[in-house]
Amino acid sequence: MRPEERQLEVIEEKRRKERYVVEEMIRLYCRKNHKGYDRKAGKMCPACWELTEYARLRSEKCPFMEDKTFCSNCRVHCYKPEMREKIRQVMRFSGPRMLLYHPVLAIWHVACSIKEKKKQKEERKL
Repeated sequence: MRPEERQLEVIEEKRRKERYVVEEMIRLYCRKNHKGYDRKAGKMCPACWELTEYARLRSEKCPFMEDKTFCSNCRVHCYKPEMREKIRQVMRFSGPRMLLYHPVLAIWHVACSIKEKKKQKEERKL
């Protein structure tokens, strides 16, 4: 496999993982806060499904995926203000609870965030 192909594969894997984490956080938020959540089918209410699709689209279109770990670490915020506030509410609610429902994802997220912040701090020094 050529280096360019390998790089594209790595970027696509990052996108896939980011989409999965965001979807799980929205699903947790919906399950705990909205009556429209269908436990048997695992389907979210329409508002949360719309937010999930919006987040997925933003991730697919992101030109900085190669350099960033999460949207919160990005230098450009591409979410519309309304959707950004919705995702912020989801993150505030679901973030701490991810330790109970998805502990491996939560620890991975924290580790990546710390690593990214150190990297950004070093880049600012240069």
